[in-house]
Amino acid sequence: MTPLLEIDDIYASYGGALVLDGVSLSVDEGETVGLIGRNGAGKSTTLLSIYGVPTVRGEIRVSGKALGKRQYEPASRGVSLVPQGKRIYPNLTVEENIMLGRASGRKGAWTVARLKELFPNLARASGRPGNQLSGGEQQMLAIARALMAEPQVLLLDEPTEGLAPVIIDELIDALRVIQEAGTALVLVEQHIRMVQQLATRFVALGKGRVVTQGAVGDLETRAVQQLVAL
Repeated sequence: MTPLLEIDDIYASYGGALVLDGVSLSVDEGETVGLIGRNGAGKSTTLLSIYGVPTVRGEIRVSGKALGKRQYEPASRGVSLVPQGKRIYPNLTVEENIMLGRASGRKGAWTVARLKELFPNLARASGRPGNQLSGGEQQMLAIARALMAEPQVLLLDEPTEGLAPVIIDELIDALRVIQEAGTALVLVEQHIRMVQQLATRFVALGKGRVVTQGAVGDLETRAVQQLVAL
């Protein structure tokens, strides 16, 4: 079976400084992969490479077809990113932020009403601008906006950063619903319990290279914990 998303021998740099040194990983349809590692290991850069943010050498494929260099192409091909730091539009309302996801041009089952059911906090905040939302609500909004693009694979970059445990639990519940809808996930996360609960396997980076990978149960082993400083 052809992987849904393939990152094949990627080298990525910023201003000539190499960050990724031959990283490869793949994601199958409906699968959840945890991308883990210490700070500075290259996790975020791996996701941003799909969008051509760093200078990239190597090949990235979606459903077996090479991805072009245009930054809007991943979204139109079914790859959505929830970036670190949320990056919602502070002066737009909840609904207006969500509707930005429709710019992908893809059609599917996600609607504003369905997303409000998935995230009741957003339903209660309906009509409010993004700058009046809590940190947890902003993260939910960033995920809802990405889902509105009707992705086959959803990339999440540190979605629990700075959030209270009760909000993290709510996010885990929502991501399970997204999984049940058939969406594949790539989860960049320091909160390893979240990876253990959602992912079937993991890929660990260290200094811009894949240092180990395997079934998510292997995260319990001392050897893996030492490699990724869990």
